[in-house]
Amino acid sequence: QVQLVESGGGLVQAGGSLPLSCAASGRTFNTYAMSWFRQAPGKEREFVAAISRSGASTYYADSVKGRFTISRDDAKNTVRLQMNSLQPEDTAVYYCAAGRYPVMAVTTYDYWGRGTQVTVSS
Repeated sequence: QVQLVESGGGLVQAGGSLPLSCAASGRTFNTYAMSWFRQAPGKEREFVAAISRSGASTYYADSVKGRFTISRDDAKNTVRLQMNSLQPEDTAVYYCAAGRYPVMAVTTYDYWGRGTQVTVSS
């Protein structure tokens, strides 16, 4: 069992930056690929970024490529999402997820956090 808790959300102006963090409980953190998803009001949950179990491979949605960076620290059971050049369309609840593979499909993930709100003002 893995419990995930996101932090770092908030209100930021367009063009600004915001770091998100996800803390995981349990001793098996390094056996999971970790990802970030987001869900805007009235929209489906969408893939943002993923990192493999080893941390050697990362994947990004086209909409955030070049602006967001995902990283993991297995010693601290933490995965981070550094978000730069934020735009109003990045406004959403951001969720951390753990699964076997760093893929885009929502249904493949075993564990989810409760989410953290990110609001980007224009």
